Amino acid sequence: MERRRIVLLGATGYTGQRVLRELLARGETPTLVGRNRTKMVALTDRFTANIPVAQVDITSSADLARLLEPSDVVISTVGPFMRLGLATVTAAAQAGAHYLDSTGEGTFVRRVFESDSVAAARGATIVPAFGYDYVPGNFAGALALTRAGERATQIEIGYFLTRSGHGDELRYRSTLRDAFTLTTGGTRQTLVSAAADDAFAHRRPHAGAPARLIDERVGKRVRTFRYAGMNRAAMTIAGSEHLGLPEAFPQLESVDVCMGWFGRWTRPVQAVAALQAPLLRTRSGRTTLTWLSERLPGSHREPNSDGRSLVIAVARDDSGRALATTALAGPDPYEMTASLLAWGAIHAAAPDAVLEPGVHGPVAAFGIDTLGIGASEAGIHHVDEPSALRGLREGPDPTTRGV
Repeated sequence: MERRRIVLLGATGYTGQRVLRELLARGETPTLVGRNRTKMVALTDRFTANIPVAQVDITSSADLARLLEPSDVVISTVGPFMRLGLATVTAAAQAGAHYLDSTGEGTFVRRVFESDSVAAARGATIVPAFGYDYVPGNFAGALALTRAGERATQIEIGYFLTRSGHGDELRYRSTLRDAFTLTTGGTRQTLVSAAADDAFAHRRPHAGAPARLIDERVGKRVRTFRYAGMNRAAMTIAGSEHLGLPEAFPQLESVDVCMGWFGRWTRPVQAVAALQAPLLRTRSGRTTLTWLSERLPGSHREPNSDGRSLVIAVARDDSGRALATTALAGPDPYEMTASLLAWGAIHAAAPDAVLEPGVHGPVAAFGIDTLGIGASEAGIHHVDEPSALRGLREGPDPTTRGV
């Protein structure tokens, strides 16, 4: 069997260019796909590489279907994904091609999982959100749950930003300013827009009912993660962990994915989100928010280079007692995303690659051991700190439960 072709959408954007650099550095020559041939050709000239390009309307699943083959591996970095990405994932599933993307939009992830039947029938493996959003959380959660064993029925995952060159990274507490200087304009636009979307969680809707995916607004809960002698607040968001971890660990009754980028401002941000929720559910409110999100200051400024990532996962039993904690540190979210997407595509393109057909989270799609190799290549590594281990031996810290 021949090696699969790698197809990259969005190569002229910030994340797409980083993915392209990673692929070229690993000896791959992807086919670039987009609407603007001139921009793509100019990009290939900059890299002085003989890279094939294909001009296609990426919002047309019919046009993409004529391009894609069952032997392709598709990488999409084109967002906002709910507006621009549905045609690509639909075409990939129908073609039987493997597919990865860089989305951080929970609504899009949920929509993709709902299309599982087409992908499974055609032999396509679809893994949305295969970057900083939300591979490290899935991986950290799977490691904590594996350590905890069958008694673990709850998992809490927190995403935090840290910075290098400011002392101990594990003890660095991010600020509201970091959420601005360490991210791109596109990421901030996604964050603002997400406030108007319905989020979700995996839990029991009421006592006695089986756990399932339920609707839940962004920031409904705040969890506090104690690690490296510090308490870090984080508010709940929609992530692929809600869908990916229960398929790998069916005993799970509760999955919380939380964002702790705002540091001490987490609870004020949660309060504002709660107050604005009724307004944002109106058409005029959504229109205004979209208009504002596209005009945030610094939209074309690149993020600072000293950003780092910290992801913490805590597995608990029915009573809420912590059974295992896993913490992973890594590079800035954009470097991590580019590395993970490049690794995932190259792995999927190998003639002997074995992936599970259908729509899956990264653990079920690749397997925890193989995913660990990809995480390591992306610079994601375990961080151990004695106080966390002591806390597990002594029992749950009451401050680690939020409201």
